[in-house]
Amino acid sequence: MSDRYSWLRLAIVLLSAVATGLCYYFLGVWPAGLCAGLGLLAFGAAVYAHRRVERAMACHRLWMENKTTQIARATLDWEMIPIGVAFRSQPEHPFESDLDLVGPRSLHVLLDRAASYEGSLCLKEWLTAACPDPEQIQRRQQLVRELAPMHNFRDKLLLNAHREPRRMGDAGSGSLRHTWKAGALAEWLSRAPEDDDRLDAAESRRFRHWAGMAAQRDWLLIFTGLAALNASLFAAYLLGPLPPVWELTALLTLGLWWFRARTTATAWNEALSLQAALGRLGAVFEQLESFSYDNKPHLRDLCRPFLDAQHRPSRYLSRLTLLVAGMSLRQNPLLGLALNLLLPWDAYLTYRLSRARLAISERAGDWMQAWFELEALSSLATFAYLNPDYAFPEVREDGGQDAFKAQALGHPLIPDEQKVCNDFTIPHLGWVGVITGSNMAGKSVFLKTVGANLALAYAGGPVNARQMHTLPFRLFASMEVSDSVTDGISYFYAEVRRLKALLAELEARDPLPLLFFIDEIFRGTNNRERLIGSQAYVRALIGKHGAGLIATHDLQLASLRVRLADAPEESPSAALVNYHFRDHVENGRMVFDYVLHPGPSPTTNALKIMRLEGLPVPESDG
Repeated sequence: MSDRYSWLRLAIVLLSAVATGLCYYFLGVWPAGLCAGLGLLAFGAAVYAHRRVERAMACHRLWMENKTTQIARATLDWEMIPIGVAFRSQPEHPFESDLDLVGPRSLHVLLDRAASYEGSLCLKEWLTAACPDPEQIQRRQQLVRELAPMHNFRDKLLLNAHREPRRMGDAGSGSLRHTWKAGALAEWLSRAPEDDDRLDAAESRRFRHWAGMAAQRDWLLIFTGLAALNASLFAAYLLGPLPPVWELTALLTLGLWWFRARTTATAWNEALSLQAALGRLGAVFEQLESFSYDNKPHLRDLCRPFLDAQHRPSRYLSRLTLLVAGMSLRQNPLLGLALNLLLPWDAYLTYRLSRARLAISERAGDWMQAWFELEALSSLATFAYLNPDYAFPEVREDGGQDAFKAQALGHPLIPDEQKVCNDFTIPHLGWVGVITGSNMAGKSVFLKTVGANLALAYAGGPVNARQMHTLPFRLFASMEVSDSVTDGISYFYAEVRRLKALLAELEARDPLPLLFFIDEIFRGTNNRERLIGSQAYVRALIGKHGAGLIATHDLQLASLRVRLADAPEESPSAALVNYHFRDHVENGRMVFDYVLHPGPSPTTNALKIMRLEGLPVPESDG
């Protein structure tokens, strides 16, 4: 269809040129002019229709890309899932790198469908928050529940935020893989000058805006007077009574315009660079203003900044867009020179832009923050929509009967056909679970399963479980510890520092309990010292204001017996509970069931794996 319009435009140009020439030759100038005018009208209509078709095609491409990525998210097809923002995990963070929350194939990438960098960052901060807030969790859950079935609303919001109004049909424009930073636009809309020592921030903003606008108003009056003077002197010159004095005033006008051009160029170049973002943001805000929020009370509260009839965001943005579009005409040097010689073009638009920014500055922050939060919530809602069998957890400060309890708990980053779900309970604080088992049996994955689902729960999203309730835990993990050659830190020393930080968090006076995850404690030293150190460390963990899981190959650690101070004598292991994962050899290969069983592991498989891979290991290993 687009190619047809291209050929139509070419045909109109050729036919118009031929018809105009014939009319001029046979009928004269006026019929030829009329024919040329009709040809221009026909060409303009074809261009308008062509652009509409290109915009529709680009919207359709975006819609198809969106549906393709939704299928990819549902099936964990990582090659087709766009990575809008590639956040790097921070090793010093208590748990984000250990639980695969951030990175190329992480929970954040699976969830994130924000068009803006700031919306993606908001989602990342929710997933990695160090201290969950039960009230905020409940509020987000309510919003995600409302948004989950609203797939048309969410898709339209995404497409509006990605579209480029002026270049919708350009190759490569508007892709869902291109996240844009709205922070520059938000800062430009609400930016205040440096604070005055005598004024608070709000008063300083108003004072400096109005001071700058007063100077701009003076220049506007000067250029308006010069434009009127130029027109009068030029008219008098044409009528004959005056010599060409208008040339001097025109030179004065051009000189003052050149003097002011350097002052206004920076501000206008910045505004022009944000022109595409203004168009996207206007489309997003217009959707949020016109949407009917019937039976959506929580979404209405979130979008309340867009529902003020007297201060509609799209109206403010449309004014800015028109002003920026008007100023873009000055990018043509000859046209800019002519406009400013005949009219106070730059002075007027600069003054109007300052007034528009002043009017919008006090409200833009609320609009942008609401939109960023809505983008993060839409990501969680899409995740809930694509996984209808996931459950919304109950996060309560009293915790109910158990500190943590989940039924059919699975890892959201494992495909359904490979996933094994387990029931799991942490009965009370001060408790530690030790998980033993063979290599590749699933110990580390289970620790990440519990941690990833808690991160999802605290962000306000659904969890990969049939049912789950939990206390609001602070999380801490020591799983992906790495050494540092540049800092001269060995693996063992890095692990010791990490475990020291974990113990400090556990002993900190914080109202929220700590839930910790440790994978292969003290693996960087010899067997004797590892056993002595790990047993002493586990004893220090038990009975504190928290709970935790430790995955280990060390079966001697599973034999440790520690009793809580207030536990009855008949239950000596109430503070430490053992679990294990099993495996067996079947047709010459290792088979794992990934089912969590009570008690310590009865077998190991390291020597079996060595023999299966052809290493010279004796048979008499027991």
